[in-house]
Amino acid sequence: MPYFGYLGGLDLIGIAIMLISLIITTAAQLKVKSAFSKYSQIRSQRGMTARDAVYYILRYNGCSDVRVEHISGSLTDHYDPKAQVIRLSDATDNSMSIAAIGVAAHEAGHAAQYHEDYFPMKVRALIIPISNIGSSLSWLVLIIGLAFSFPTLCYIGVGLFFFAVLFQLLTLPVELNASRRALNTLSSTNILTEEEIKGARKVLTAAAMTYVAALATSILQLLRMLLIANRSRRR
Repeated sequence: MPYFGYLGGLDLIGIAIMLISLIITTAAQLKVKSAFSKYSQIRSQRGMTARDAVYYILRYNGCSDVRVEHISGSLTDHYDPKAQVIRLSDATDNSMSIAAIGVAAHEAGHAAQYHEDYFPMKVRALIIPISNIGSSLSWLVLIIGLAFSFPTLCYIGVGLFFFAVLFQLLTLPVELNASRRALNTLSSTNILTEEEIKGARKVLTAAAMTYVAALATSILQLLRMLLIANRSRRR
């Protein structure tokens, strides 16, 4: 029985998923770059740099043991829990813009999550090893299963990739919570005015959409793998 997703040797479903994933990912990246660019032009009224804001927020949340360092690049900001370091990018570090302060505060939100043993963060950390294995080996296992007509191995490949999807799923609430913490702290400490908070929120919301896009792309890939595995079983 021919596979409905193939036509003339082309994997139509695979091509469609790749195109949809590319559109979703590109749209999310353009959105965050646009929002960051817009609010990077608006200096906060208080005149505090993003680095100063991070130190202030860290002290506010009792995370005085967390250091702040510079890292090259644009929007490469991140929190390294092992080193207990927040790294701020060229576009963020010494900027006084609403966008930079919002992004930096988001990373301080992650530091606060670790300081408080935020449960979703702990769950996500538990599956990181298997999700890394799933991301790197799932397609290889699936292809080997197809090559040797071994459907069970194909489903093992699908199962491995499921943990990569689960990691993306757990990442989303962690990121949203870090942004919520950032905005609440920026408001309660008066680092940004209420009007400036609206701009920072737009930047962080746009950034969150990149995680939504990553999750959607992973789900589409999982569905594609499942279709391929089901097709191998029908052979």
